[in-house]
Amino acid sequence: MNRTVHRIHEPLCCGRDMSNRSPKETIDAVLAASNQSTNLYGNGLGMIASENIISPNVKRAINSDLHGRYAEGLPGKRYYQGCDDFDTIESIGIDLAKKVFQANFANIQSISGTVSNIGALKALAKPGDSITAVSTADGGHISHARMGAVGLRDLNVSTYPWNEERMEPDIDASCALIREIQPKITLVGQSVFLFPTPLKELADAAHEVGSTVMYDGAHVLGLIAGGVFQDPLREGADVMTGSSHKTFPGPQGGFLLSSSNDETFHRRLNNAMFPGVCSSYHLHHVAGKVVALAEFEAFGQAYAQDIVKNAKVFAEALASEGFDVLAESRGYTASHQVLTRHGEIDSGAGARAAKKLEDAGIITNMNMLPGDTKAMTPSGLRLGVQELTRVGMGINEMNEVAALYARVLIKEEDPASVRRDVHQLKSNFQHVHYCFDSETIPAYEGM
Repeated sequence: MNRTVHRIHEPLCCGRDMSNRSPKETIDAVLAASNQSTNLYGNGLGMIASENIISPNVKRAINSDLHGRYAEGLPGKRYYQGCDDFDTIESIGIDLAKKVFQANFANIQSISGTVSNIGALKALAKPGDSITAVSTADGGHISHARMGAVGLRDLNVSTYPWNEERMEPDIDASCALIREIQPKITLVGQSVFLFPTPLKELADAAHEVGSTVMYDGAHVLGLIAGGVFQDPLREGADVMTGSSHKTFPGPQGGFLLSSSNDETFHRRLNNAMFPGVCSSYHLHHVAGKVVALAEFEAFGQAYAQDIVKNAKVFAEALASEGFDVLAESRGYTASHQVLTRHGEIDSGAGARAAKKLEDAGIITNMNMLPGDTKAMTPSGLRLGVQELTRVGMGINEMNEVAALYARVLIKEEDPASVRRDVHQLKSNFQHVHYCFDSETIPAYEGM
């Protein structure tokens, strides 16, 4: 395996007119950039909270012939021939999803968490209806806002009053808002998601006024399935959406789940996915999703427990190194995420910190924190430990990683020097854990 220390590079397109490339040069450039990305993550620390890597068996499923096939409809009710084998795959996946998430309904066709949200919004509301959601400034996902899926459906959104200390909706004020607005949908869940939502209280208020409760579990879906976060479908959520590639460690895709026993409601949800928002729904990714469900059934509880344990230790270690870690009063985090503030509000300090860390081989993302108003110049970072946990890192490594952060951002060491130590640490963690056949294919294949 190549352990070459690669310098941080500019994109291959920089400084060259792309229109002058021949088709073969274009192919070479794309493949070279793909290899560079593999080396970046294989030698570095991938700590973006919305990312993960897939297992060898998931890779086998998504590299199958299914990538070019269609199966519009549902198992046994297709618009194409040749779907019998995929019917088997999808049927197994639906049953597994119901089991893993303890749901009465599961649709596994969605190609992303956002598409899951669009489908759910289509099923649950009509244009012009009202909806309540978490503001993007407080950590809500862009699909919950007028700029995203909510606007696409032309829904009128009101955002919850926010408790900054607890990093969650203010319970009393949010319940009052729900009772006042009487939204068609009470949407909860976040992109910045440190702690469980006070769901029971919000759901009780929502159901009082006939509102449907929708929980976006994209970031924490694996933690939910692993039993270490909260249990939305038992706490009042009527519908739960989510991604299949964050703390749930499958291929890119999504889920649409429900606690309802109403078959008419099930048909509405299925119809919202197809023909509503999907035609082809990427059969190879569905197959990979089913494999990931099976592996999660076997290993997911341990994986989820280790993610949360690592996140807590990492947060505590960062605080000990001198970083401003949010939510100290609540123990910093109960999920895979950790938030750090690096300067004044809207100062761009988060963006500058992310660039310095990337120069050291640590891949993060800048993020708005409470008070920030400018998405491109925020004060903070949102950090995730799910990928590092996936390749076998534990609490000892979390302390080492925190020390590397401090060397870059507090001690201001040369990033190139830190990068060598980052690569050395990562060289010992090159296989996917919490899956079958973990030693057969490297986590970062091609290095």
